[in-house]
Amino acid sequence: MESNSSKQEKVLSENGKAEITASESSKDGSICGFESLHRLLEASLSPLIFQEVSRLLIGLNCGRPLGTISLSDSSKALSSKHDFDLQAYSFCADKESLRAPRIVRAGLIQNSIALPTTESFFDQKKAIFQKVAPIIEAAGASGVNILCLQEAWMMPFAFCTREKRWCEFAEPVDGESTQFLQEFAKKYNMVIVNPILERDIKHGETLWNTAVIIGNHGNIIGKHRKNHIPRVGDFNESTYYMEGNTGHPVFETAFGRIGINICYGRHHPLNWLAFGLNGAEIVFNPSATVGELSEPMWPIEARNAAIANSYFVGSINRVGTEVFPNPFTSGNGKPPHADFGHFYGSSHFSAPDASCTPSLSRHKDGLMISDMDLNLCRQLKDKWGFRMTARYDMYADLLARYVKPDFEPQVISDPLLHKNTA
Repeated sequence: MESNSSKQEKVLSENGKAEITASESSKDGSICGFESLHRLLEASLSPLIFQEVSRLLIGLNCGRPLGTISLSDSSKALSSKHDFDLQAYSFCADKESLRAPRIVRAGLIQNSIALPTTESFFDQKKAIFQKVAPIIEAAGASGVNILCLQEAWMMPFAFCTREKRWCEFAEPVDGESTQFLQEFAKKYNMVIVNPILERDIKHGETLWNTAVIIGNHGNIIGKHRKNHIPRVGDFNESTYYMEGNTGHPVFETAFGRIGINICYGRHHPLNWLAFGLNGAEIVFNPSATVGELSEPMWPIEARNAAIANSYFVGSINRVGTEVFPNPFTSGNGKPPHADFGHFYGSSHFSAPDASCTPSLSRHKDGLMISDMDLNLCRQLKDKWGFRMTARYDMYADLLARYVKPDFEPQVISDPLLHKNTA
């Protein structure tokens, strides 16, 4: 198998600059042999130009380039042994006179499935657990305080198929995946967000797309259910579960107040707003989305949410291409196909001051770690005054009228628009 470095050499010209053409684009999920756009630009540009491009693309944190974190040798060894991307950055805040810094170390895990979808469900699930375990160990060894996994991490993302047999992967809130992660939470004094396909035993075995929040003592703090279900392309998720009924809860943990905006909810600005109004300091967005559909939107929406709501955002996307036993259709004229497309990874953190980390690999498993001073949230609220300049009373009045059947849009027409002036 050709190595990633040899692929990169092939797209570099003699003067060290990348020569990119459409025909050279790799089909393994990389960007012309590079893990991410950031790595491609780093290899293609002079250091000075790359510094300026990075300033424009990922911003400055408190007026400075984002800092990097030196991780333990054990974390690096796990990354090397199990071949997952490992990156770590530090967001700072301005020093305050009356408050000490509130540094929290957060982590995001992206991963591909471990076995073909044709294998037994038992073996698939077990293999995913085995694959993710060393990445969690690396997070623990790195001192991560809050860790979030990707949407429905404990199964293939079968919600494109409309086949009901995949519902077998659903679990109660205190089921196998939660029990698996509770041991790590206790071992490493770590809060863990566990996104699962939930089977609600007490309500007729109803299914939900749910994030279980596990406390740093291994206890279950609570759960949040996905508010918005997509109806686009191959996303046939309404076949499997209901829109959530938990509102926009913010969970007060030992390390800060967190919210969970599951996948498709990132396309709804009011969804982001609600977590901010409830006091979130970090909002995690565990997702599963494919390149053809959403990749240009991916680095924009979460970053905008962090800016508009003065909190940190952790964006997690699964990675890889998952092929299913039976072809399915999208209702969009495309012929039947057996895969969903490429999940492009690219997990990253965004900060309220408009800075963000580079992204994890587009085609490899990965762990993104970030130190963040939560004092930055209030500092940006004070700077921009979004909460004080917003007109919630006006928005509330419009929304109250909009949800009524007799709603009339506030449109004022030019009186001459439809008049015959000939």
